[in-house]
Formats: sequence, C-alpha cells, structure tokens
Amino acid sequence: MSAAAPHFTRRRGIRTAAAAALALPLAARTATAQAATAHPATERANERPAAEDGAALRTMTFNLRYASDTPPNSWAERRPVTRALLRRERPHLIGTQEGLYPQLKDIAADLGRARYDWLGIGRAGGSRDEFMAVFYDVRRLLPLEYDHFWLSDQPALIGSTTWGNTVIRMVTWVRFRDLATGRELYHLNTHLDHRSQPSRERSAALITERLAALDPALPRLVTGDFNVPAHGNPVYDTLLADGELVDTWDTAGSRSKLYGTFHGYRPLVPDGDRIDWILASPGVRVRSATINTFERDGQYPSDHLPVQALIEL
Repeated sequence: MSAAAPHFTRRRGIRTAAAAALALPLAARTATAQAATAHPATERANERPAAEDGAALRTMTFNLRYASDTPPNSWAERRPVTRALLRRERPHLIGTQEGLYPQLKDIAADLGRARYDWLGIGRAGGSRDEFMAVFYDVRRLLPLEYDHFWLSDQPALIGSTTWGNTVIRMVTWVRFRDLATGRELYHLNTHLDHRSQPSRERSAALITERLAALDPALPRLVTGDFNVPAHGNPVYDTLLADGELVDTWDTAGSRSKLYGTFHGYRPLVPDGDRIDWILASPGVRVRSATINTFERDGQYPSDHLPVQALIEL
C-alpha cells in the first residue's frame, strides 16, 4: 500500500492536517538510487505540459503484466519501455492491474517523486499478490477517501474467493477532488476473472451494487481488465445498464484505431476484442479515446495495450 495511506481512514475523509503531506508521494520515500536516475533527457522532452488539456482529465487503464524474470518480456526488459510510455502520456489517473509491490515501487519512482502517488493493497492482503493500484497526479487530484472490497460473497474478507474463481479478484476505489476544477469523482478499478464467466457476472453485479451505494451526485469512472469483449456479454450489459455507465470508447468525440487490447506479445489484431475498458457516468464528456500501441524496438510495456480517455467531468 502507498505510504500515504496512514493519512486516510476507510470510508472517512482525509484528515485536514494531513492533506499537505499528500504532495510527497511514495516514490520519494522508496525509490532506489538506480530508479531515481533513470530518466533520459529524450523522455523528459516528451512530457506533456501540465495545463495542456485545461480542465480535461487524462485517464488510463493499464494491465501491467505482473513482474517476472522470464526473457524476452521480463520486467527488467519492459520497465524502460513502461517508463517511456507513462512519461510521454503523463496520465492524471491510472487504474492498473496485476502490478506486484516491487514493480509498483519501480513505476512510482519512474513517474517522478514530486508528481505521483498511489493507493492499493495486495489481493492477499498487505504487499502480497497482485494489486489493483491507482496512480494519480498529486498536482491534479486529491484523494478524499478510499477502500477495497473483494469480489466474493464476503467482500470485506481479504483474499476471499467464493464464486468458482481460483484467482483472488478485488476492487480498489477512491473518491478524488479535482484540484483544477474543485469537482469530485469516484474511481473504481478492478480485474475480473480470466476463466469463470459466473464469477465475472457475479462480480459485475456486486460492482453495480456498490456503485449504487455511492453519492449519486458525483460522477463515476470505472477502469479495469474485464476479460470479456465489450458488447454482447452479460458482464458488459450489467455494468452499462444496471450500473448506469457508458463506454467511453463509444461516446468519445474521436477515437484511435481499434486493436485487441490483449496481444500476448504477438502481432496486434486490428478490430480485435477490447477487453480493457474505461466506463463513466453518462454526464461525463469524453473528448477522445485511445488504444495506445507504444513500443520500442519491438518491446511492448505489457501483454495488454493501455486504454486512455480524455474526459471532462
């Protein structure tokens, strides 16, 4: 979990006296010396100006592919490409999936000590197993409350699995204040099961139930790897119909070329299955949506393509 977490309490607002401390992100306290110096000038030159998009929020969902030491796609080989991608795009808000604790610390260091922080907990508790970590630009977003729940019949029980999935599945959610506009929003981030359709359907129903319990006056943003194609699946239907969400890819003013978002380090598939989504409340304006195909010398940052949306609350 991010080292900023002690300033929060579950389901309660951030303590006023601690708000200023959020400007010091996790990376400033945990980065290794190697990571702290790994910012080539060519990557800095590609950074986006902070005010480039005005009131719009640059959002991303990104299955990181958990860190491994297996070539040719080990984390050591992918990390420089991931760093280059994120430093080029500079999202204000990133919902990540599959990240392991040391890997997330690397990303925090690479994003910059004075710019980003993150929230999350391992699926098995503490720093164990994969995270649904949420990274955010501390100059743009202020967390007001956050929590986690597990996709099972016992959502408060860490590591619980009761719907036929053998892999632990969970949600991390955060209520943010947008420091540029003063508006607030909820962000939910998840990763549904890769094998069990019943588990995915039950998960979509629970997420919908939890969305309904949040402050209805605030917009919602849902990011994740849902492991089913958009359109034509009960998981998608439940989240969009009962969850009162829209698919930012469909509502965007402009879109990039469509590719299947899981490529498994194989050639990209034009017009393939889009299993990584950014969903939003109907009132959220989506200026553009992008499936990011960034690679360097044939090396992709992950076995998934990041999906991005430029939104206005």
